Amino acid sequence: MEEPCPWRIVDDCGGAFTMGVIGGGVFQAIKGFRNAPVGIQHRLRSSINAVRIQAPQIGGSFAVWGCLFSTVDCGLVQIRGREDPWNSITSGAVTGAVLAARSGPLAMMGSAVMGGVLLALIEGVSILLTHYTAQQFRNVPPLLEDPSQLPPKEDTSATGFPSSQQHH
Repeated sequence: MEEPCPWRIVDDCGGAFTMGVIGGGVFQAIKGFRNAPVGIQHRLRSSINAVRIQAPQIGGSFAVWGCLFSTVDCGLVQIRGREDPWNSITSGAVTGAVLAARSGPLAMMGSAVMGGVLLALIEGVSILLTHYTAQQFRNVPPLLEDPSQLPPKEDTSATGFPSSQQHH
């Protein structure tokens, strides 16, 4: 079960920042290394500078996205009274639209569609994985027992009771 909404927003914001810093740091390290002048000293210095300057900015952008997404998601849970994939899909669309608001209505619409489609794909894959892994752990019906492995039946033909329980 997930955390309650105020804490989930903070948790998602921090997680998104961390992912942005790490992913952006790796990307910027490679980019800085490749774009530097020849020489290992220049390449390492350029790589470190690119990470130092760009990774926090990328992490901040990811944090804004994660915080806004989580806030909209929590709002939808409150309004609709249920947690389902439609909340995430709608949150992705609204987040895309809000973050593109300064670029005009056409950009908002495009970003909303991209955000909704991206989250729909993520939710779809998540549902498929859940369905697939649940099949691995479902209860298997018991196999029919092999009659040769069963103990011999007792004689109940005369009285209807097993012979060991007959009382004289």
